[in-house]
Amino acid sequence: MERPRAKLHPHGVRLEATGEIVPLVCGTMHYWRLDPSSWARGLDAMRAMGMRVVDTYVPWGPHEYAPRKFDFGETRARLDVARFLRMIHERGMLAIVRPGPHINAELTYFGLPERVVWDPACQAKTPKGNPVMLPIVPVAFPVPSYASEAFHEEVEKWFEACIPILAPLRHPDGPVVMVQVDNEGALYFRDGTYDQDYHPDSVQLFRDYLRAKYKRPSALKSAWSAPNVAPDDSLTFSTANPPARFDAKTPDELVRHLDWAEYQEHLLATAFERMQKKIAELGLDGIPTMHNFPLGEAATPLNAQRLYGSIDLVGLDYYHRATPSEHTVLMRRTTELASRAEGREVPAFAAEMGVGFPPFFAPHDEKDSLYTLMAALAYGLRGFNLYMAVERDRWIGSPIDPHGNPRALADDYNELCEALEDADFFSLKRRAPVRLVMPRSLRRLARVSHAFGPVTPAAFHIMGAGFREGSFEEDPALASAEAFVRAFERALLARGVPFSYAGGETLDTSTEGASWIVCATADGLKPDVIAELRSRSKRGARVTLGPVIPTRDGSWRTLAQPADVRGLEIEPLEDLARADALVAKRIEELALPTYPIDPLDAYVTVHEDEAGRARLVFVMNPTSAPIVAKVSIPGVETLSSLLEDAMFKRGPHTTAGFDVTIPARAVRIFEVDAS
Repeated sequence: MERPRAKLHPHGVRLEATGEIVPLVCGTMHYWRLDPSSWARGLDAMRAMGMRVVDTYVPWGPHEYAPRKFDFGETRARLDVARFLRMIHERGMLAIVRPGPHINAELTYFGLPERVVWDPACQAKTPKGNPVMLPIVPVAFPVPSYASEAFHEEVEKWFEACIPILAPLRHPDGPVVMVQVDNEGALYFRDGTYDQDYHPDSVQLFRDYLRAKYKRPSALKSAWSAPNVAPDDSLTFSTANPPARFDAKTPDELVRHLDWAEYQEHLLATAFERMQKKIAELGLDGIPTMHNFPLGEAATPLNAQRLYGSIDLVGLDYYHRATPSEHTVLMRRTTELASRAEGREVPAFAAEMGVGFPPFFAPHDEKDSLYTLMAALAYGLRGFNLYMAVERDRWIGSPIDPHGNPRALADDYNELCEALEDADFFSLKRRAPVRLVMPRSLRRLARVSHAFGPVTPAAFHIMGAGFREGSFEEDPALASAEAFVRAFERALLARGVPFSYAGGETLDTSTEGASWIVCATADGLKPDVIAELRSRSKRGARVTLGPVIPTRDGSWRTLAQPADVRGLEIEPLEDLARADALVAKRIEELALPTYPIDPLDAYVTVHEDEAGRARLVFVMNPTSAPIVAKVSIPGVETLSSLLEDAMFKRGPHTTAGFDVTIPARAVRIFEVDAS
């Protein structure tokens, strides 16, 4: 077993050779898209901008010039990835390599060889056995199957070619400190529950999954049967077929649909595990592995909990605009990421922090990019990769041009990076004693009952829409559960109580240190979730469950025994306004911190050092007009701007706050002086 060369740390990555902890302040540069004569200038410009780590894909398609024949610089100099990595190492920088197989990167076929995507044996299938087409610019193409043995065989041949070139360049012999396994694995954005994957290899994997879950054919028959409907006596593990569309009429008929949705999570997890094992076997071990979730991840089959074991760091992609609605989505995504990362003692990482945009997407301007980064930092992000730091084809708006020349925007990022380092930001913590839990079972139910056919459920999540907008009207349980948790969100924001979201299947890590846990429920919830909530209650946390006590498990099978909710507070919240009264009560009972802000169009977060002292304050304004915000931070007398020459003093009365002007679509960061 290879001795670890780099390990993840809450503040970044720890270099085992020296013991140094390096924050994950990264930027992306695509070597194969640039003239090698510009590589040095681009790397130097990145280093001058504050980037210590260089991120790059290693694309299968561009490196393959004939079937299973590869060029790594022998013919085309711009494909010499080893030389590029050595240049990074010479500058004292580190590297994250991303060999796919899927990379997207706005490449035709998402970086896969054309011959592979058009091989029927490699293609994901629709319920009717047709290829699953992705209608993407510049060329629509059939997406691969994560279950296809033929596809995995091709992937292994690609890894056998590229990994031995990358492996000798692991730190300390080279710059490589992390490797990404695949990319944005949401089934190539054809992630509707019934879009795919009905490939024969996937159907067999589904049957194997059912066998492992139910153990006996009789148990499967019982689970998939509905009252007053004759059981299918021919149903066995070898004959079970996945549902092709949502046709459940009663809760009892949901089981096979939810099994299919959960299987899709299993499919991705097993595919990534297989890829990771091959990468390690070929020599790229001893460093952390990573995967990045795209926008709308909560509405896809990507499940962070199922990836752990083969994947060490699950990061998010950020391509948001500075608007109130997108701010809310960013807040929910980032706090859930941060609570999960904190519990696992790894950095909350933005694997792609969009700077610029592809020309065929809606434009993002410089304010959008800076706002998204700074707001994500405000909500707990502790590492980021500027994508793209260096501009290339099919991209507009990077801080460094394709020739390695910095633009004016580079100065803004340089100033921010230097200020964060001076303030020791990466060692600070945003304390969030309240956790809002949206169980995975609810997200699965929303996926299977999505009412808009070919429009992916993730699109609704990206837009900030919820279960009510995206699901069938006949399912009020989803809407009630979502209304429950959103009522607490509004009440907490109104009183300035810091909170985070927590994923249902990561409760053991995502609720670590919580004083109050609020969990939304519908008819179904895994008994394991209730058991974990009870465990937290026994260890001193207050736990509020509602609006109903589940009578079914996470697959919507009727519980044999009533749910054991001893020690939990059951709150039906028949009047949503009652959430505010409960928040006020908890503030007094649990001495929860409060950082109220007026108006509520603005937002504030506080970051503390290890001793619990407030060190930095972020004040955010996602609106299109300047705001004068009144901010109250107990125990703080002055706020000094981290990026401007400005200071604010507390008002003349002890209860008065700070009157802080926040420009439109902007974030201001302040250092604090305690009383």
